[in-house]
Amino acid sequence: MSERPDTCARKSGPVPTCSPPSAAPAPARRTPGGRPDLPPAVAERPDSAVRRDALGVGVAVGLAGFAFGVTAAGAGVGVVQTCALSLLVFTGASQFALVAALAAGAAPLAAAAGAFFLGTRNAFYGLRLTGLLGYRPALRPLVAHWIIDETSAVALAQPTRRAARLGFTVTGASLFVLWNLTTLGGAVGAQALGDTRAWGLDAAGPAVFLALLAPQLRSARTRTTAGLGALATLAATPVLPAGVPVLLAALAAPAALSAERLRGRGRPGAAGRRRGEEEGMRG
Repeated sequence: MSERPDTCARKSGPVPTCSPPSAAPAPARRTPGGRPDLPPAVAERPDSAVRRDALGVGVAVGLAGFAFGVTAAGAGVGVVQTCALSLLVFTGASQFALVAALAAGAAPLAAAAGAFFLGTRNAFYGLRLTGLLGYRPALRPLVAHWIIDETSAVALAQPTRRAARLGFTVTGASLFVLWNLTTLGGAVGAQALGDTRAWGLDAAGPAVFLALLAPQLRSARTRTTAGLGALATLAATPVLPAGVPVLLAALAAPAALSAERLRGRGRPGAAGRRRGEEEGMRG
């Protein structure tokens, strides 16, 4: 016969006072995609909250399409070409990089290559979002067009697959529509204004690019990578053709990772800790 745990504590009186046993914590759940979730009381988010956050991101970033339209017009890109970039490319940083390189006198091929390599980051977002969103293969080519920084951030911030799909869809739809409308407005308005450099609007593109980049510099690794990329660009701009320094700056990422690994190997006890972790995994 098992003994009952004593949950009573005697005080100064003859009658003991009993406290109920503490409730066990709610077990973690897993979504259909295999993602561990928080307890139900914490994980579930109302659809209205997800839509509110997604619309906030979509509207805030979508308004930057004005800056892209103005910048493209200042670089000599036509209205139709500018709108085609937003419709078919739809990745703001790459679009700004392309028109900025063209404005600096880069060859179209070099400008396009820089924009292409900058946009490859979306492919890594896609690898992460494929399992999270779980869309059918027939829909994935359409979904891939909306995989950008903002939609990925909103989707990955959700605790369940349903919320991730809702956040991704609302962010992508609102941002796509607003970005293209404001791109058209900025391009047409810039042509009506004439020379955008006289109004100082040529600085809108770099300013928006820095505003999109700044929230990503949260860790020492990202700050080191951004610093090395900036130094490489500044050093190469006076001696290399326009557009090439942007490609050279891409080497900052592997350089930062290599430096981090070398620092880790040089720390006292680092090798011993790695051997201990490997032996623990084998055990």
